[in-house]
Amino acid sequence: MNAVRVRRGVLAAASLAASSALVLGVVAPSSNAAPAAPATPVAKQLTGKTIFLDPGHQGSAAGHDLNKQVPDGRGGTKECQTTGAISVTGKPEHTINWDITQLVKAALESKGARVVLSRNDDTGWGGCVDERAEAASRSGAAVAVSLHADSTSTGADAAKTGFHMIVPTLPIPDKTVDAVQSGEGRKASNTMRDAFKAAGFTPANYAGAVDGIQTRPDIAAVNLTRVPAVFIEMGNLSDPIEAAALASPQGAARYAVAITNGISSYVDGNAAAANPTAPVPAPGVENKNSGVTPQDQTVPSDDSASGVDLAGLSAIGPLIDELVKAKSPQDAARILMTKGQDVSADVLKAILSVVYSVFGGKLPI
Repeated sequence: MNAVRVRRGVLAAASLAASSALVLGVVAPSSNAAPAAPATPVAKQLTGKTIFLDPGHQGSAAGHDLNKQVPDGRGGTKECQTTGAISVTGKPEHTINWDITQLVKAALESKGARVVLSRNDDTGWGGCVDERAEAASRSGAAVAVSLHADSTSTGADAAKTGFHMIVPTLPIPDKTVDAVQSGEGRKASNTMRDAFKAAGFTPANYAGAVDGIQTRPDIAAVNLTRVPAVFIEMGNLSDPIEAAALASPQGAARYAVAITNGISSYVDGNAAAANPTAPVPAPGVENKNSGVTPQDQTVPSDDSASGVDLAGLSAIGPLIDELVKAKSPQDAARILMTKGQDVSADVLKAILSVVYSVFGGKLPI
């Protein structure tokens, strides 16, 4: 099935589901039904927590020198930044990272978290690697997560597949960073690895990674960050299958769910890992120490305010698969009416919100 048919099948399913109160359960099935009692406010899982998300690389140099040498956290230097790899399917890594980060951000906000981003868009400048590390440290985040996708070849390389977390070679020269990354940072990375495995992703079979963990000395994001840091290589963009999955709406949702679950699992049990006294840049105010302007978003009071609600998506991977394989609107409606009835209204709402977000909120003509 081509991409147009996938879009039309999924979006037609969304349209039909949105118009069916019995399927969605978002509106009362009958106008004569008794009004529901007011819901008792419940504290969200991540309320009061700050999460720093770094969508790796950036869309352009925007007049900056990408080759400028900056500290690498080991007493040496490395290039300021790169625009990242290009997948064998043609989609840039920086855009894949950005798209999935947006879904994770929305999901975390639906859980009550305050999310700070390392860059504000996918077109301009997002800062050097050392500046992003400093912005993460200053945010006082419970965890800082860098999203990347690997590339092993400019051509197809289907033999090398899978995800991995990059952790720093120990010890790190900075004693504060060493203490954080050797303890909570490694714990957070292991938790994220476990979340990826639980979501059905396979650990990398290359680059010396062992059970989804690769140790390296040259990653500034973990060598310089003073809050627990997780550096994710979500998959290999040189593998056509993984490249297609990372670029697709349903694949992006799956990766976003795994990352959200990994963050939630770590942070929910590690509230003490956050540093509430760390200075946090005000909304729209440049971080003078880092040169980066993190996007400081107000936590929405309603889950739908952020546009995407992924909180329930982890249980409905098979349903998403069925929907994107639909050959007609009627087929999609049948899937929702049968298998969709076993899924809660909140989860169906999550499916719709992802679909509308990925495709700009517009149904095909």
